[in-house]
Amino acid sequence: MLSCKFFRQSAEMLLKVFLVLLLNLAEHNINHCSYLPHATPDFTNLSSLELVSSLKKLNLNGNFDFENTRRVANDFGNRYHFLPMAVLLPKTVSDISTTIKHVINMGHNSELTVTARGHGHSLQGQSQSHGGIVISMESLEEPKMHVHTGEQPYVDVSGGELWINILHETLKQGLSPKSWTDYLYLTVGGTLSNAGISGQAFRYGPQINNVHRLEIVTGKGDILNCSAKENADLFYGVLGGLGQFGIITRARISLEPAPRSVKWIRVLYSDFNLFTKDQEQLISSDISFDYIEGFVIINRTGLINNWRSTFSPREPLQASQFSSEGKTLYCLEMAKYFNPEDGNIINQETEHLLSKLNYISHTLFQSEVSYVNFLNRVHLSEIKLREKGLWDVPHPWLNLLVPKSKIYSFAEEVFGHILTDTSNGPILIYPVNQSRWNHKTSMVTPSEDVFYLVAFLTSAMPSSSGSDGLENILTKNKRILDFCEMAKLGAKQYLPHFDTQDGWRAHFGPRWDVFARRKLTYDPLSILTPGQRIFRKGRAIS
Repeated sequence: MLSCKFFRQSAEMLLKVFLVLLLNLAEHNINHCSYLPHATPDFTNLSSLELVSSLKKLNLNGNFDFENTRRVANDFGNRYHFLPMAVLLPKTVSDISTTIKHVINMGHNSELTVTARGHGHSLQGQSQSHGGIVISMESLEEPKMHVHTGEQPYVDVSGGELWINILHETLKQGLSPKSWTDYLYLTVGGTLSNAGISGQAFRYGPQINNVHRLEIVTGKGDILNCSAKENADLFYGVLGGLGQFGIITRARISLEPAPRSVKWIRVLYSDFNLFTKDQEQLISSDISFDYIEGFVIINRTGLINNWRSTFSPREPLQASQFSSEGKTLYCLEMAKYFNPEDGNIINQETEHLLSKLNYISHTLFQSEVSYVNFLNRVHLSEIKLREKGLWDVPHPWLNLLVPKSKIYSFAEEVFGHILTDTSNGPILIYPVNQSRWNHKTSMVTPSEDVFYLVAFLTSAMPSSSGSDGLENILTKNKRILDFCEMAKLGAKQYLPHFDTQDGWRAHFGPRWDVFARRKLTYDPLSILTPGQRIFRKGRAIS
C-alpha cells in the first residue's frame, strides 16, 4: 500500500503546479487585460506566507494592514481593481525607507512591488500594486506642515498632504501657492509626480515649476534631499516622473501673497477661431486675468441656463437666447484676484480686458466669490454627485496636450465628427505658454511654445449602454487618439497610459533614454509604481 507520506507529497506537488499556473495566469491578465474585477493574489504558498511574516517583523513606527486591502484596490477611474498583499500605514519617512530596503534585499526571490498612493485619484490603476505593497501616503505624520514667511515665502509639507489643507494653512499667514489643480483633494506627491495643471499655468507654469526642494525615498530605499543644486538629476526626474524614480515624502512649495476675493467671469462663443484667438491673446498679454480656462458645450442648454443661479448676467436674458441644442458653443472662463479695498481698480481693469474680446454679446456671466470658494469650486460639484451616487462611477478620462498649430484640425474632427451628442462630463480646452515650463523635468509636452490642454472628463453612467456608457466612451476616446496619430498632430497624453513599453517609448520620444537611465539609477530592480506599466520588476531596461 502507498503510504500517507506519498499521498501528502503528491498533493503538495499538485498544489505547487496549480499555484504556478495561477500565477502565470495572473501575470498574463495584468499584461493583457484592461480590466480585472478585484483580482485577488494567492497567498497560500509558503513563499507568500514567508513574505507576510517578514513584513510583520520589520521595526516600524507605523504598521502594515494585511486585512483591509480592498480599499486601495480602487481608484477614481474605477476601471482597474488589483488587490495588494499589504498596505503600509507609515508614520515616518523611515518606515517607507525600511520597507523598500526590505523588498530590495529580497531581490529576485520575490515579486513584491511598491506603490505610493495619495488620495487615489489616478485613472488607470497607477496607484495599485497587484500582490505588492501599497503605501498610504496620507498616513504620514512627519514631517509637519511649516509655513515660512519672508521675501521668498514657502511651505514645507508632507508628500501625503492634501492641497486643500495647504490652502487653509497658508492663508493663515496671508499666503498661498501660485499654481493649482482644479480639484484640491489631491496629495502633493500625486500632482508633482504628474505636473499639476490649471488655469494659472499660463503664467506660473504647472505645480512642478513651483517647487524649491524635495525629499525623496528612492527605489533603493535611500532618503535624499534634492533641489536644482543638490541631486538635481533626481529632483528634475521625479517632477513629472510618474512615480518611477522615487517617492516624494516632503516638498517645499513656493508661495505668494494671497488675495481675498475673486471676480469670476464666463462668456460664450459660437466661433472656435474667435474663441482660441481671444484665449491666446489673453495668455500672451502682460496685463491679463489671473486664471484662464475654457470648455466646450455640446447640446447643453440646461447647463447654460443653470449658470444664472451662480452668475449674474449683465442684462436680463431669455432662455431662448441660450438655446444650444444641435450646436457646439465654447465658454471662456476667467478670474481676476483682488482684495475688496481694490475693487474699483479691478472693475476698471476687467472692463478694459473684456472690451478686447469677441464673445457673443449679452452672454457675460460674472460673480464675486471668496478666494477659497473659487479654488475649491469642484468640491461643491463632488458633494452633489456623491449625494446622487454618481461620484464612484467609472471615469474613462482622456487628457491631451495639442500643439497650437493643430488645434483647429483637432477641433474640426473631434467636435465636428467624433463628439456630436451631449458629452457626459466637462470638456476643458485652454492654452498654456511652454516658455513658463521647466524643460528639465520628466514631463513630456508638444514641441511648440503654445499648446492646448484638452481634457475629456467623462463619467460612465451605471448600467448604461448608450452614448454615456463605458464602452461607448472608450470607443470615442480611441477614435480621438487614432485621429491624433493618423493626422500626425504631435499631441501628447497628459496623465498618460500605454499598455506596452513601445507605447511609452513613443510617448517620451528622444527623452526615453534619459528616462530609462534614471530608472536604472534610482530604481534598478523596477519595484516602484508597477501600475504605470512602463517597466517590469527585475527585467532589464532595453
